[in-house]
Amino acid sequence: MSRATRDAIVHHAVAKGDVMKVAEVAGIMAAKRTSDLIPLCHPVPLHHVSVRIEEHALQAEEAVFRVRAEVRTAHQTGVEMEALTAASVAALTVYDMCKKADRGMTISDVRLVFKDGGASGRYERNEHGGSGSG
Repeated sequence: MSRATRDAIVHHAVAKGDVMKVAEVAGIMAAKRTSDLIPLCHPVPLHHVSVRIEEHALQAEEAVFRVRAEVRTAHQTGVEMEALTAASVAALTVYDMCKKADRGMTISDVRLVFKDGGASGRYERNEHGGSGSG
C-alpha cells in the first residue's frame, strides 16, 4: 500500500473506522464461517481464533502489513482452512476500508506456516518456503 494509506491506518484517519480492529474482527468472524464459504469444508468447533495485523516493512514510497491468523480446535482435524480464510478476509477488509484512498494495494503471499493435527499430521514451512512436514 502507499505510505499515505499506511499513515491513515496508523493514525486512525480512515473514514470507515479503525482499520486494524475491524479487520481483525472480520478475520475472526470469517474463521467461524469457513464451512459456509468453502464447498465441502466441514464445520469444526473452534477453541481459539486470533488475527493480528502488524506493520512489516516501510519503504520510501510504500508500506507492507502482515496478517497472521492462529486457529485451534480440540477435535482431531486440522483447521488450516479456517486460518487461511481468517487471514484472507482480514486482508480483504483492509483493502475494502482503504480502497477509496488506494486502489493499488496488493494482497499477496497467503500461505500456511504451521499446522499440527488432522489426517495429514504436522506441517511447518521452512525458511525457503517449502514443506517441512514430518
